[in-house]
Amino acid sequence: MQPPMGNERPPPPGRPVSAFVPGAAVPPPPFAAGGQLAPQPRQGVPPPQSGAAAPPFGAAPPAAMGGYRGPTPSQGPFAAVPPPQRPFTSGPPPQGPFTSAPPSQGPFASAPSSQGPFASAPPSQGPFASAPPSQGPFAAGPTPPGPFGAAPAPFRPPPSSSSLGQPQSPTGGALPPPPNYARPPPLQSQGFYPGARPTNPQFPMSRPAFQQPVQTMPPPPMGPTAMFGNQAAYPSTGPPVGGTLQSLVEDFQSLALSSAPGSLDPGVDIKGLPRPLDGDEEPIKLLESYPLNCHPRYFRLTTHAIPASQSLVSRWHLPLGAVVHPLAESPDGEEVPVINFGSAGVIRCRRCRTYVNPYATFADAGRKWRCNLCTLLNDVPGEYFCALDASGRRFDTDQRPELSKGTVEFVAPTEYMVRPPMPPSYFFLIDVSVSAVRSGLLEVVAKTIKSCLDELPGFPRTQIGFLTFDSTLHFHNFKSSLSQPQMMVVADLDDVFLPLPDDLLVNLVDSRHVVESFLDSLPNMFHDNVNVESALGPALKAAFMVMSQIGGKLLVFQSTLPSLGIGRLRLRGDDVRAYGTDKEHILRVPEDPFYKQMAAEFTKNQIAVDIFSFSEKYSDIASLGSLAKYTGGQVYHYPSFQAATHGDKLKHELSRDLTRETAWESVMRIRCGKGVRFTTYHGHFMLRSTDLLALPAVDSDKAFAMQLSLEETLMTTQTVYFQVALLYTSSSGERRIRVHTAAAPVVTDLGEMYRQADTGAIVSLLGRIAVENSLSDKLDSVRQQLQLKLVRSLKEYRNLYVVQHRIGGRLIFPESLRFLPLYILAICKSLALRGGYADVSLDERCAAGFSMMILPVKGLLNFIYPSLYRVDEVITMEPNKIDGSLKRLPLTMQCLDTGGLYLLDDGFSFLVWLGRMLPPELVNNILGVSLANFPDLSKIQLRECDNEFSRNFMKILGTLREKNPSYHQLCRVVRQGEQPREGFLLLSNLVEDQMAGTSSYVDWILQIHRQTQS
Repeated sequence: MQPPMGNERPPPPGRPVSAFVPGAAVPPPPFAAGGQLAPQPRQGVPPPQSGAAAPPFGAAPPAAMGGYRGPTPSQGPFAAVPPPQRPFTSGPPPQGPFTSAPPSQGPFASAPSSQGPFASAPPSQGPFASAPPSQGPFAAGPTPPGPFGAAPAPFRPPPSSSSLGQPQSPTGGALPPPPNYARPPPLQSQGFYPGARPTNPQFPMSRPAFQQPVQTMPPPPMGPTAMFGNQAAYPSTGPPVGGTLQSLVEDFQSLALSSAPGSLDPGVDIKGLPRPLDGDEEPIKLLESYPLNCHPRYFRLTTHAIPASQSLVSRWHLPLGAVVHPLAESPDGEEVPVINFGSAGVIRCRRCRTYVNPYATFADAGRKWRCNLCTLLNDVPGEYFCALDASGRRFDTDQRPELSKGTVEFVAPTEYMVRPPMPPSYFFLIDVSVSAVRSGLLEVVAKTIKSCLDELPGFPRTQIGFLTFDSTLHFHNFKSSLSQPQMMVVADLDDVFLPLPDDLLVNLVDSRHVVESFLDSLPNMFHDNVNVESALGPALKAAFMVMSQIGGKLLVFQSTLPSLGIGRLRLRGDDVRAYGTDKEHILRVPEDPFYKQMAAEFTKNQIAVDIFSFSEKYSDIASLGSLAKYTGGQVYHYPSFQAATHGDKLKHELSRDLTRETAWESVMRIRCGKGVRFTTYHGHFMLRSTDLLALPAVDSDKAFAMQLSLEETLMTTQTVYFQVALLYTSSSGERRIRVHTAAAPVVTDLGEMYRQADTGAIVSLLGRIAVENSLSDKLDSVRQQLQLKLVRSLKEYRNLYVVQHRIGGRLIFPESLRFLPLYILAICKSLALRGGYADVSLDERCAAGFSMMILPVKGLLNFIYPSLYRVDEVITMEPNKIDGSLKRLPLTMQCLDTGGLYLLDDGFSFLVWLGRMLPPELVNNILGVSLANFPDLSKIQLRECDNEFSRNFMKILGTLREKNPSYHQLCRVVRQGEQPREGFLLLSNLVEDQMAGTSSYVDWILQIHRQTQS
């Protein structure tokens, strides 16, 4: 008979675990009275030799304890053992787990790292296996000598959060190892783990993987001692503590972090580390508890459990707030219902102005309704009256979407209008200097705009206009009676004026032929232009003068640094000396206040600004981006733009910008129930009052985040309600109010806050806060702040269980936040926050920061932790099987096979990585060219070729693009070993690897674990 191992072993007969009472009579356990149990050979484990000196890794001195103690060390792990000394027997003083004992023998005794209850060990010595007394879960032993084998000291009260030391920056490398730890020499292998070939599907390898050229430490060997599990950290065969054992199993996951003395293994199972390979996990289960809430795609709290007191908030350590995506696209068949109250008017609370919603209750036979936010009793208009049933519910509740659905849209009456609804207006400000002409920019922009004229929203009310500029301003008259547009040049940049009172912004239907004529002639109109100057500031003032009466969207196409007139900028991006100093952040904020002032004027007049930047050199995105930041706009960055390479990307993104459904002249407010309020907001908007966000234009590609605070020391309600209201003008000219309503419980238990945490919302809020902090602090300080928040939160969570459960050698974390450590590491390594001067160009860093501020949760998570796929095996399949065959891989070089073809997708670009051993025929079929004849892969344009492999490959790209239509992923190709392109295109995105002074995922986990125990 083979004895069961791990948590498979049932409780010993006669001693039910759940009913163990110290002092009660317990019958002798089996195999404990001298009878020998012959060991059965197990696969992969050699049988014990007679006379063996000791079990592996050195056994500690035996310590007596009650109950079954396992075999004697002298005859292997399954040998017999002398009769144990059970608790409360005569003889030597009792030393069971619930008796007083010296520190070396009590239940919190320190043990060698390889022998503690949560140490990684061979199966015969794991925390749930039968083991010699010196290796049982309550064994005593000397202080652990291993470098990572920290076991718990005798219990002492947990330290306060104020005593935490400053954590090491994630970009500063791993913490230094203890003095007795010698870092191993680099392996001479090709970068794969020694031993048996991995069979984990996350790490498929048919050949040795490619070794990182800059890796300074070889990956840890995958020995049998590493282990990761979702099981409870407390041995399931031990006595329950305080009746919480079952809840503990459901509360947290744990990760073994201990190594054997002298072992090169850091004690972490790299394959068992949590990875978000399924992408964003929307908290859909909340709808089971709160079916009347709006869908999480519109509104997500960082934790769906509101703390009942300020003391709970102070122990949470992570941001408390929400992510709002008011115009998120809903799947087909789930359109938002539109409600017109007619003569009754929009039903709202007369005190707090909350809109009627599913959580409102009715009283007085249906003549009154109680506001769920402020509890005021309001009158029900006669036109809206309906009788109540026996339970107090209106008979027509199911027929009224506003009373049965969390998301609705109301048609707003005339009192919600300051002026008649504006028509959708598009004004294009186009740089026509020599760089724009030579790059092919003008041709792509002109053709794209012309192709979108039929799809511009708002037909037949749509307005359109153009202004071109270099060192002068060129106005264009589009009067409908003209056959060709007239160009008027204004050279006075100091006193800008409009040469015409009208016909600069015209109705598209009336002047369609003139507009098309202009777009056809635009590329040739300036093809001889050699002007290198850019008068962007005066051009912005002119555009404001044209648009201020109507409002709309201003699209700026800028291909060189503004150099003339007001708003001219200087070259400041190459100031290496500023990095690492207190002046570093100045490079990331606008140098000239002109752009923020203009943004305020634009917002006041309902004008949103989108920036398209194409410069080959520094173009000061930090300054130009503020135009988009404060007007609800967007920044698109195309470094070193060339029409042949970037044309498809620009065409798709400009088309989407022009044709997506847009909410015009909008304002948004979020109302909260009693006791809480939103304090800070993060995103692209202008804050008009303390809680009113002005959004001249908003669409389905933009999300907002905000932080929440408690107004009272102690909450008195059991539920908190939230209501997001977006008042806007639709493209059809109708004034509407989109309303999202949600409810969340108030809790007094910190553990419940952790259980209900939403990792996606937390990461979105943390990312936005970090980007904003980088505008006033050093990057290194921002990364340290992120790490400190993570350490404090996990330390606080650990303190919930460390007193009653023996978890010394483990990093524990709630199931809901199992991906948070990796995501925070990914934020620290993101384009906006990684490294210093030499790692990312200043424009790219700022553009990435602007993108992170508006991305919805799903897009942001994919941006910081991109999707990696192996596709050489998929493109050989039948086309109808391809979609379900793409599996995400961990972002580490260990997943890359030298004979594989891989695709990396971060939502903004594709990277195709060609392994060194990839068959040349396959490469030629996909690329359409021979690599031998095409040495510069940076100029390859992927097109569908006439073969099955190419068609399947392009189908994969198309499928991924359809999943995220907001951006068009530009496809770049790189070969294994092609430096420096491989380094900054691929290796910098492998966030789990150690590179350029940054921590690997394993080092990061070890750092976090040490700091949570400090």
